[in-house]
Amino acid sequence: MDYILLGVFLFISIVFSFLCSVWEAVLLSLPSSYGDVLLEEGKTIGKDIKALTEPENTEKALAGILTLNTIAHTVGAMGVGAMGVRIWQDGIMATAVIPVLMTLAILIFSEIIPKTLGKNNWKSLAPFTVRSLNIVLLILGPIIWLSKLITSFFVKEKKEKDKTSKTEIAVMADKGAADGAIEANESKIIKNLLRFDSILAKDVMTPRTVVVAANEIIPIIDFYESNKNLRFSRIPVFSNNKDNINGFVMKDDILSSIINGKGDQSLKSIVRDIMIVNEQFPIPDLFNQLMEKRGHIALVVDEFGGMSGIVTMEDVIETLLGMEIMDEFDNTADMQVLARKRWEMRAKNLGLIPSNAEDGTNL
Repeated sequence: MDYILLGVFLFISIVFSFLCSVWEAVLLSLPSSYGDVLLEEGKTIGKDIKALTEPENTEKALAGILTLNTIAHTVGAMGVGAMGVRIWQDGIMATAVIPVLMTLAILIFSEIIPKTLGKNNWKSLAPFTVRSLNIVLLILGPIIWLSKLITSFFVKEKKEKDKTSKTEIAVMADKGAADGAIEANESKIIKNLLRFDSILAKDVMTPRTVVVAANEIIPIIDFYESNKNLRFSRIPVFSNNKDNINGFVMKDDILSSIINGKGDQSLKSIVRDIMIVNEQFPIPDLFNQLMEKRGHIALVVDEFGGMSGIVTMEDVIETLLGMEIMDEFDNTADMQVLARKRWEMRAKNLGLIPSNAEDGTNL
């Protein structure tokens, strides 16, 4: 009978400690967004997981796990020790062998193995963990409440909830790409998006020195004949010089005017309004305005109202999706050089300028 009781105490101690270690590993591995993911998939368990990952509930769950684990270890050690003394009296089995075996059993079967299982299989174990922890918290509620009441005397100020910083998200994106959870280009987009609000219009615009523009007094047919291979669909139009951009013309409007016999009219007759922003205009705001107005091009002006460059929806999206965004401490002139090189590369690929040209071409 004593041997049976010894086995019962050992079994209870190991089993409950095993469960506590699994719950703890799963709980600490659960991202706060996993509940939302399951809810989007239509799984009702997502609501319980979302609630459990709230900082206050997580803290309460960890307190319940610690309480149950302590009870399991204490009761198990006392029971096994008492049975060992009854069976072997004061022999070496009771004083040395049993304590060592008990320690090893707890270390292997209630710490190493369960925590490894919980950490590596947290997704599949999450539903079981949430449901079983709710039962544990219900049973141990009074003890947890009492422990929180005691600890509240030692905590003078309530801790602020930890907030995930942009740097942490960027690191997580890099780790996700390294682990294969997301593609490298997806990680790049995430990091670009995190820094999107620090980019200004002047950083991504095509500088005025390489902007393809046309004088408004030029007849439509003459402009077309001189630029039959022009690939741009929107061409800024100026009066007298580039500092007086007053709109842009659509390539489709040029072709339509010629077909309708209006080719002798000036470009001014088909000019469309252009959005105007200053150099310090944030790219996110520009993106929103272009989307709202269904626009694709904006004029960037300096502090004196002179033309600094042109920024298009393509520039904005390229910044978000593909361009390597510079730090805010980098020299702005480098961005201007980069913008010029990007334009030249684009123009060379389209055959607008010779492949050996060193600078852009203006109309």
